[in-house]
Formats: sequence, C-alpha cells, structure tokens
Amino acid sequence: MTTPEVQYGLLSPMLIVFGVAVLGVLVEAFVPMRARRGVHLGLALAGLVVALAAVLGLAGTEAYAMNGAVAIDGPTLFLQGTIVLVSIPAIALLAERTVAVTSTGTERRIDSFTPQASTTPGSVAEKEAIDAGVAQTEVFPLAMFAIGGMLLFPASTDLLTMFVALEVLSLPLYLLCGLARRRRLLSQEAALKYFLLGAFSSAFFLFGVAFLYGYAGTVRLDGIADAIAVDGQGKSLALIGTALLAVGLLFKVGAVPFHSWIPDVYQGAPTPVTALMATVTKVAAFGAILRIFGMALPGLESSWRPMLWVIAIATMVLGSVVAVTQTDVKRMLAYSSVAHTGFILTGVTALGSAEDTGVSGTMFYLLAYAFSTLGGFAVIGLARDERGEVGDLERWAGVGRRSPLVAAVFGLFLLSFAGIPLTSGFIGKFAVFSAASGAGGAALVVVGVVCSAVAAFFYVRVIVLMFFTEPTDRTVTMVRPTASVSCAIGVSVVVTVALGVFPQPVLDIAARAGNFL
Repeated sequence: MTTPEVQYGLLSPMLIVFGVAVLGVLVEAFVPMRARRGVHLGLALAGLVVALAAVLGLAGTEAYAMNGAVAIDGPTLFLQGTIVLVSIPAIALLAERTVAVTSTGTERRIDSFTPQASTTPGSVAEKEAIDAGVAQTEVFPLAMFAIGGMLLFPASTDLLTMFVALEVLSLPLYLLCGLARRRRLLSQEAALKYFLLGAFSSAFFLFGVAFLYGYAGTVRLDGIADAIAVDGQGKSLALIGTALLAVGLLFKVGAVPFHSWIPDVYQGAPTPVTALMATVTKVAAFGAILRIFGMALPGLESSWRPMLWVIAIATMVLGSVVAVTQTDVKRMLAYSSVAHTGFILTGVTALGSAEDTGVSGTMFYLLAYAFSTLGGFAVIGLARDERGEVGDLERWAGVGRRSPLVAAVFGLFLLSFAGIPLTSGFIGKFAVFSAASGAGGAALVVVGVVCSAVAAFFYVRVIVLMFFTEPTDRTVTMVRPTASVSCAIGVSVVVTVALGVFPQPVLDIAARAGNFL
C-alpha cells in the first residue's frame, strides 16, 4: 500500500469546517455556559467565512486529492461555495432567541432547542432546566460536522469516501431533528423516523457500492466508468448496483417514492434545522447524484435516464398535488420541496446530452432554491403564539394587514417557488427545463410546466389568505425578528431578487464550472 499524500491546500474548505466543529466540542468542555452561545456563533461564522475564502481561492483548480478519492473541479467548487454561502445564514438561524415568560413569571430569551434532550417532554426536570437557563449549545458543532460532510459528499470520487461523507452529514441531522423545544414528542418522532429510514437508505447505498465493486473491481468512479465502457454485454451487476445506489441518493433528496420522511421530519424538527436540511443537504445530495451519474455511469445512460424520467414525473406530480391539500404551512413547504426535487431531476436527466447544460442548469437551480427556501422557513419561525410556533394555515389569515413587511417577504419567496418572472425561481426552472428540452425531454418539460401551474395555486392561495382576508382573533402574531434572523431573511431576499433580475453572471459561472475532471 502507498501512503496517501494529503493535499491540505486542496482540502482546505473541508478541513476548516471540520476543524471548527472540533473546536466547538472543546468549547462545550471548557467555556462557561453563559458564554458558550456567543463563542459558538462567532467561531462557526468565522470558520464558514474563511472556508468560503478558501473555496474562492481554489477557483479554476482542477486536481485530485487523497490519492484520487476527492476531486477539486468546477462542480465541486461551485457546490461547495453554494453550501458555505447558504450555511452562513442557516447558522445565524440556529442562534435565534426570542423573549418568553418562564414558569416562575420571569422573562428569559429562549431558543428553538430543548434545554436538555435527555429530559422527558413536559416533565418537571424539563421545566427546571428552562427556568435555570440551560441551553443546548451542542447544536453548533453538530451543525458544523454536518456541513463538513456536505462539503465532502459532492467532491468524492470514491464510493467509500462518499459513503463516509453521507454518514458524517446524516448522523448530526438525526440528533438535531429531535431537539425541538416546542412539540417535543413530534420532534422526537421525526428524529426516529428520519434515523430509521436513513439507516435503510444507507444500507441500500452500501449494497450498491458492493455490487459496483464486484462488477468493476474498484470503487473509483473513473474506474467504474472504464469497466462499463469496455464491457459489451454483462452489465447486470452494474445495473443492480446503480439501482441500489440511486435509492440511497434519491432518499436524501426526497424523490418519490422515497419521500415519505420529508413532511413528518420537516414539520417535527426545529425550524432552523428544517431550514438547514431543506437547503444545504439537498445541494450536497444532488451534487453527489451529478457526480455519480455524470462521472461513473455515462455508459449506462440508456438505462438510468428512463428511470430518472419516471421518478422526476412522479415526484413533480405527487409533490404538487398533495401540497394543495395541506393545512400546515411547514408540511405545505415540505411537499413543495418534494415537487422542486422533481424539477431539479429534470436537469439531471440532461446529463451527457449534446448541449451539456444539465450540470450547470441543475447547479444554478440549487443555488436559487436554497436561498428562497431558507428565507421561507426563517419567516415561518416568526409565527408564534403563547404555545410556540403556529403552522395552521387558517391562522395566517390577515397576517399581511398586521405585519405587512414580513408577509410581503414571505410572499416574495412563495412567488419564487412558483417560478414567477423576476425571481430566482423562474430563472432556475428555465435553466433546468431548457437543459431537459435540449436532451430530448420535451415531454418531461411539459409535465414540469403543468405541475408548476398546479403548484402556483397553493402558493397564491397563501398570499391571498395573508393579504385579502380579514384578520381574526386567532390570527397568528409575527414576533419581531432578532438581528440574526433579520440578516438571514435579508440575504435570502437579496439573492432571490438578484438572481431573478441579473442572473447572467451566475449562469456564466455555473456554465464554466459544469465540467467534471
């Protein structure tokens, strides 16, 4: 065996994030409780900013690292930049704190997370922890470990490295989902469902790795591609491995029929964690899908492309139709996320086409979708009553008359989800639909446009409910956002509008970054 050579410069964005996560563990051990939150927040934000600078410093680099297990190329850097950019406001959401009255009648600033995860929901011990001001600040290093795994996931050119990255990003999220301060039982149920289904999907992924290794004799993506290219007939093992691998990856993005965890987990998890999962996790998972299908499996294109067609159509149709029936705003956005997964998959189906715009169109859509979704969930977190967050849609009636600015911002994000012109959502859909059409997927585009029209109905329904319905005594109150939440929402608004009005510079960057090593 040859000793691997570690190219620290090429791996610097991931090493910085993992290093900050380890430092966060030391902060938990040695920094006094009252100072931990500020130290964690400053450390995490500084680490992400430095990691972003490292990504920018690697712009234009094309090289392998760790004996070929990691690729630093255009797609890697674009996706890593997207992950880090979205993670900065997502971490700010984790630090959100609002004023609440404790059981002793005193006011205290509390966050979205339970003070002690080990206590029984509603127990005396939990109330005592709340009154004592105990805070679950471990969420910051957990989130940083997850983000580090997300940075490695789309960069991996070795299936075992990719599996390790998958587990590194998943395990912290399983824990974070069960830490909600409010509706603890629902949160714990969400965490258990996510963990069990995630374990099954990881097993499918690992079985797929085993079949592909048995077929090609290597877990390197380029080696698998070479084996497929020289094999004229016996590709059964490769096809089975591809199908099993796809199950694990499609679970992570929430594609039908592997979507059942999405509504329950998005609703039950703390809203800042939901925002993190719905954005950067999806970016990382789609990055891995692009790399596997674009780098390892172009020789099986005639087999996996029809499969992705069927899954994309089913995902768009089910997500759009079922979202219409939802009465909870978080579940509505969860099924909206399922529908958007289908839209993004239309771009993935264009991989290997003559125009070769599938990768760039998909990456642009991921960037646009991530910021709009982050902002949408940040606004949902402001809807509160004395019992906590309010998700019932009927209680959003008249919000636009009581809190016009917040409602207008939420309306902007909904219009972006619907793909209305002059928003980033319109340009994103145009990019992936153009790529699919150029690859012979005109029928897929027609289904996508029809599903977009259906989806526009439930987005516009919420806008009508907020602005054209009289408020009642049950209308939810929008709390004043803290500085961290205001910054997260503000950044999301700016990006959503900027990518809708002036998208060309980012489209050009995505086009230049669309080629794998």
